[in-house]
Amino acid sequence: MAKSVLIFPAGMPRSMAYLERALSEGKSVIGSSSLGHDPAREHYPKWVHLPYVTAPDFDEELRQVIADFDIDGIFTPNPVVWDYLNRGIAESFPGVTLINPSPVASEVAPYHKALQFGASVLSEPLAVAGAGETRPSVSALEIAALFHHADSIPGMCDHEKIRALCELFRHAPAGDVVEIGSWWGKSAFVLMRLASCYNIGNLLCADPWSNEHLIQNDEKGLVDRVSVNADEALTVFQLNLLPYAHGSVNYMRRPSVDAAVEYRRSQQVATAAFGETHYTGRIAVLHVDGNHSYDSVRADVLAWADLVLPGGWIIIDDYIWPYGDGPQRVADEFLRNQLPTIDCAFVMGGALFIKLDGVAD
Repeated sequence: MAKSVLIFPAGMPRSMAYLERALSEGKSVIGSSSLGHDPAREHYPKWVHLPYVTAPDFDEELRQVIADFDIDGIFTPNPVVWDYLNRGIAESFPGVTLINPSPVASEVAPYHKALQFGASVLSEPLAVAGAGETRPSVSALEIAALFHHADSIPGMCDHEKIRALCELFRHAPAGDVVEIGSWWGKSAFVLMRLASCYNIGNLLCADPWSNEHLIQNDEKGLVDRVSVNADEALTVFQLNLLPYAHGSVNYMRRPSVDAAVEYRRSQQVATAAFGETHYTGRIAVLHVDGNHSYDSVRADVLAWADLVLPGGWIIIDDYIWPYGDGPQRVADEFLRNQLPTIDCAFVMGGALFIKLDGVAD
């Protein structure tokens, strides 16, 4: 017969997250709390009361619970309880293990990871060839803060791409930052923060957030059969960017080509979520990450690329994409056709980064 896991205290956020995971894996779970009434109780299939860890009878009561419910593991996100049990579990509660590592170590680990990333960006700068002014880098702490929040947002913007973005904004002119295809807002957040750090300009996100426009016609249909909720994705996008927006970001919920027409007509965008944002009508950084079919990527580039300033950047995401070659074909055509106007180009994190020549026609 399978043993049981005790979750104590059972109402903490990490406890509830572990409960959901444990139940989905078919584990036998016992919830416990020292509160007289814990609202979390209704979420647990089994429940038992335990005294506070400071009570003289805590060990005795816990041993009884372990015996009654055949418990061989304890999950506790409370750092004091975890430390108390960790120090004496082998002697006082033989046969029982702590399932989770130190809560303190777990809580600070993402911050250590972010600080390491920030330090590495400064200690190992990318050698971006090309003409034009280069801004001094922001601090490692600023980069770490950007990385930490971006890492909490779901999405496909990997660490190598973030590293490249941290560098290219040092070489960008002042102007608008435009993203085609934002979904949950991971790369949008990175673009917004870097534009703010380097005083580049405001971010405009063009995305229909529509299931109809998600059809990629990928080679084996693996992407198109994934179930998604476009309305939910827009809400998640808003939640991720709103606390940091401060008037510097907005969006158009419409297909990219339609958004480009509106952008050329007016440089003011207003939404209920972000209020009113003003743009210049000229683009410093263009991030193309919408529908990945060849026709769609080509239409996106044709609709927006001529608005990119001299010395500006065009990023075509998923230049290396296992599900099709639409972005790569469009990018290669652009490189061939615009070669005299390109200052430098490189691939990193699966994306193609193109810097235009800094001399206006």
